[in-house]
Amino acid sequence: MKVLLTGGAGYIGSHIAVELLDCGYDVIIADDFSNSHPNVIDAIKTITSKGLALYRIDVADREGLEKLFRENKPDAVIHLAGFKAVGESVREPLKYYRNNIDCTLTLLETMKAHNVGHFIFSSSATVYGGENSLPNTEDMRPGKSANPYAATKQMIEQIITDTAEVSLTSAVILRYYNPVGAHKSGLIGEMPDGTPNNLMPYIMQVGDGRLPALNVFGNDYPTKDGTGVRDYIHVTDLARGHVKAINYCLENNGVEIFNLGTGAGHSVLELIETYERVSGIKIPYSFAPRREGDLPVSYADASKAEKLMGWRAELTLEDMCESSYRFISNI
Repeated sequence: MKVLLTGGAGYIGSHIAVELLDCGYDVIIADDFSNSHPNVIDAIKTITSKGLALYRIDVADREGLEKLFRENKPDAVIHLAGFKAVGESVREPLKYYRNNIDCTLTLLETMKAHNVGHFIFSSSATVYGGENSLPNTEDMRPGKSANPYAATKQMIEQIITDTAEVSLTSAVILRYYNPVGAHKSGLIGEMPDGTPNNLMPYIMQVGDGRLPALNVFGNDYPTKDGTGVRDYIHVTDLARGHVKAINYCLENNGVEIFNLGTGAGHSVLELIETYERVSGIKIPYSFAPRREGDLPVSYADASKAEKLMGWRAELTLEDMCESSYRFISNI
């Protein structure tokens, strides 16, 4: 079975590619490398000892996407391509609306033209906003978008729901919580260009001496230590959820939404302390004002994914920190 993975050279996409290849799927990656590196493809091949098809295209490029579909005839699509930095989306909202919506519309239109009916979308827990109670459950109505990034995820979820009635056989929307960690090989992990937007790669680079100190945004939240609380999930667990979603798509029609999280919240300071413990490295940090668009607390109820897909997170916060340390020690 052939699976198209848009954004497949990115942090999450590369781990999904590994899991798919290990499970016997043929993988086609579409990525423009705007936020990823071509050497990740070689790492995927090294880890799996398998080949894959690679198209260096912008997913919003209709002609390039048409060529990919014509030459490969994928059976299913996992869609991750899109911009994802919350802070940047606040500063450059038009960039986010244009890119994230255009990519999805072009992809769905091309799927329709080629009668590809199985679709999995990389959504986000940010769609719940700050009004819903915790833990978040999939039957909750989306909340008020805290930032343009979250708004694009809400819009795309609605587009998928509407599209499914006329051109999709099945669709799974996966609402991610906070992926961290790296592959156990230490060959792939999160290493963004420039200053990291996410917490774990920032901690990693401070610990490795590439950055001088960590800014912790906010120490006055209504949490046990004043810092933001998130549901951190190991990226390998997250990737395995996509394999389960492919299986679910093949066996069920219609649209289904699943949270992918651990069901437990950890604060920023807890993550720092855990990384220090497993690495033996002190992480210097200072507090900074809250970051616009951030919520104080977010964590999942992931029981639906376990009940219907047979998936649950298995790796611990220590596993996330240890694998991250191994990855940055290798590069």
